[in-house]
Amino acid sequence: MTAGNASGLNDGAAALVLMSADEASKRGLAPLARIVSWATAGVDPAVMGSGPIPASRKALEKAGWRVKDLDLVEANEAFAAQAIAVNKDMGWDPSIVNVNGGAIAIGHPIGASGARVLTTLLFEMQKRGAKKGLATLCIGGGMGVALTVER
Repeated sequence: MTAGNASGLNDGAAALVLMSADEASKRGLAPLARIVSWATAGVDPAVMGSGPIPASRKALEKAGWRVKDLDLVEANEAFAAQAIAVNKDMGWDPSIVNVNGGAIAIGHPIGASGARVLTTLLFEMQKRGAKKGLATLCIGGGMGVALTVER
């Protein structure tokens, strides 16, 4: 691992507003998407960074989706090798992953990365007219998290 193939720590902020469809309707708001499923998973900390693999599989299973059903994937990249391993193991089309660049290119604002990943996914889905997306991140200590959304 070098500075050239690891995500740089940087400043950043992101925010999301979650509410029920009924509440959005009452407020005259149009949701960007509907959360379909989510999952967390853990792996041996010795293979830190691969947590998104079991988390993504669980989230897809809970949604009743397969990898080929996804239109877009936004995955936080801790390191180039980590991102390559997740992409290879998941078998998704690399052309739908981090279409605007991932954390290696744009940085990793630690506390805001989860919201940044989902916000990026939602706005790109809106821009492209995509229907199904998945956001996923590795978390220190071998954890992973994933969320599926539908527009």
